Amino acid sequence: MINGLGNFLKDRRTKLDAARLGYPTNRRRTRGLRREEVAQRADVSTVWYTWLEQGRGGPPSADVLERLARALNLTDVEREHLFLLAQNRPPEIRSQEEDRVTPQLQRIMDALDYSPAYIKTPEWDVIAGNRAAGVVFSALLSRPEWQRNLLRMVFDPEIRTKMAHWEDVARFVVATLRAETAKTGFSARASDLVEELTRSSAEFERMWLSHDVVSHGEGTKFIAHPDLGAIALEFSAFAVDGQPRLTLVIYNPTTERDKAAVRALVEREKGIPS
Repeated sequence: MINGLGNFLKDRRTKLDAARLGYPTNRRRTRGLRREEVAQRADVSTVWYTWLEQGRGGPPSADVLERLARALNLTDVEREHLFLLAQNRPPEIRSQEEDRVTPQLQRIMDALDYSPAYIKTPEWDVIAGNRAAGVVFSALLSRPEWQRNLLRMVFDPEIRTKMAHWEDVARFVVATLRAETAKTGFSARASDLVEELTRSSAEFERMWLSHDVVSHGEGTKFIAHPDLGAIALEFSAFAVDGQPRLTLVIYNPTTERDKAAVRALVEREKGIPS
């Protein structure tokens, strides 16, 4: 039987720099740190840590795995791998100071000339988008960044009257909010939004208390655009590697008529004669 956890622990231990970590290197026959040194750094017994490397002793708790990750100076990817080996599940997501869209990710969206794309958080804050998204979803992306919350827009009494299939859209955004915040952690931002919308919207409160959950996944979005009229867009949602709170959503017009309409609108915004 392959001892994946033990082999990984031993490999990471032997690749640590003892001198950099403040351990004497004279008469050291072991590469990296000794087992007892890692055990001390992780505040576990040397016997039990030895058992872990030997594939004995049962699966460690999440708390012990976190201490081992710190003791071994694991990266976020290595920490996740450690949990998967030990418990067959990823660790809880660490809170991040900010949701960040890298320049590379922005350039990928910008390369999609006629496919609207944006980045959203679990709380439905849209924090970045491409030119096509700016013209197709202008009601959202023309707002200041701190006001680009789709959840608030859906339950805005004035905006909802202009939305196609409002009930379906509202149920979808509420159900994804519940599912995604359960996965990434119910942030203070999510708590504030739920409290605010519960006070201002009986419909939101009803949908929130239904406890429905859905993944963002794929589907079709129907919008009533002020310039294009009614158009349909297929969408797919993608996790952003290394940014567990972020989702990339890409839309594609479903018909040739819709494709031509979006293309004309984007080119008009670029200043290209049609």
